[in-house]
Amino acid sequence: MALTDTQIRQAKSREKAYRLSDAKGLYLEVTPAGSKCWRLKYRFSGKEKRLAIGMYPRITLKDARKATDLAKDQLEQGIDPSQAKKAKKANQTEAQLNNFETIALEWHKQQSANWSESYTDKVLRAIQRDLLPYMGTLSLDDITPPQLLAVLRRVEARGAIESAHRIKQVTGQVFRYAVATGRAKRDITPDLKGALATHKTQHFPAITDPAKVGKLLQMLDSYEGTSTVRAALKLAPLVFVRPKELRHAEWPEIDFEKAEWRIPAEKMKMGVDHIVPLSRQAIEVLEEQKLLTGHWGGYVFPSARSPRRPMSDNAILSAFRNMGISKEEMTGHGFRAMARTLLDEVLEERVELIEHQLAHAVKDSLGRAYNRTSHLAQRTKMMQRWADYLDQLRAQVQ
Repeated sequence: MALTDTQIRQAKSREKAYRLSDAKGLYLEVTPAGSKCWRLKYRFSGKEKRLAIGMYPRITLKDARKATDLAKDQLEQGIDPSQAKKAKKANQTEAQLNNFETIALEWHKQQSANWSESYTDKVLRAIQRDLLPYMGTLSLDDITPPQLLAVLRRVEARGAIESAHRIKQVTGQVFRYAVATGRAKRDITPDLKGALATHKTQHFPAITDPAKVGKLLQMLDSYEGTSTVRAALKLAPLVFVRPKELRHAEWPEIDFEKAEWRIPAEKMKMGVDHIVPLSRQAIEVLEEQKLLTGHWGGYVFPSARSPRRPMSDNAILSAFRNMGISKEEMTGHGFRAMARTLLDEVLEERVELIEHQLAHAVKDSLGRAYNRTSHLAQRTKMMQRWADYLDQLRAQVQ
């Protein structure tokens, strides 16, 4: 006699496991612990076998009967239901291991060894926010160019044109990694060429006219704000590091004997140690600043509120505004463009030396990245020549 829902609900555990039979070989096994499992008894190739269908009440009586009918259909086609179930589970596991989320996070973990902590976090946030919610569960070979474009359009829609292009680049790298590891057939991102809105690169404002640079330097020297901000303003054009690297400078990184500032990889955008040769003028600024903040042994340019925190990222910008220098004329980042332009066009220094000192990715003729000590002697001479040139520009102001 076929089972009813009432019989199943009221079935109590006993000292030993027992079965409640339904039809077509389907039965419910009740264990001493009280759990109830659907099973199907069938014969395949002359052998009696069992198929575990699932636990009650997650699998209802109706569901169990549907599973039984499916198993019977498979048997008629010469398919073993147990083997079919194992194959399906294996395919689901493989699909999960090869979906976009798994491969993207695997690629990110591998690449992060070469990135700074901040850049690692930035890329991960972009993946989690802009890619995974829309195609994380998909196999890469199932993702089509129109699907990917729709995902990128969402980023465009919030006005983040540059971010859309960067996310496309990240997606392309994930696809190429999947191709290399045998989990995708091809990278589809080239199919989107020209499909995204064009991003107009906005360069940081910078003063690059030698005469105007001289006037700027005089204004920095006479800045009437705090001593720490004035010291940072005087050092910035001499070392032309990124504003964040300047603000986070710490005294243990400064080697006065070698006249070097060694910035650890975790503070650098590219995640690689960087050496800044210090000119005589830079050493003078730092020696004077050390009298003010060196006894703390922490930040060279600490916050006015706490020596345990670096100077605010708005400190230099505010100083510019107080001196009447607009944001359209100059920013803290502008010292890098200033140095890049004048070292090349006026002092005619070698481009690879300039780029290396800017901590840009520089490779040799064989495509190998230079290490942090590459051309250090030449860069040291270049930095002193640069500091002397700035003194000349300052002295020429009428």
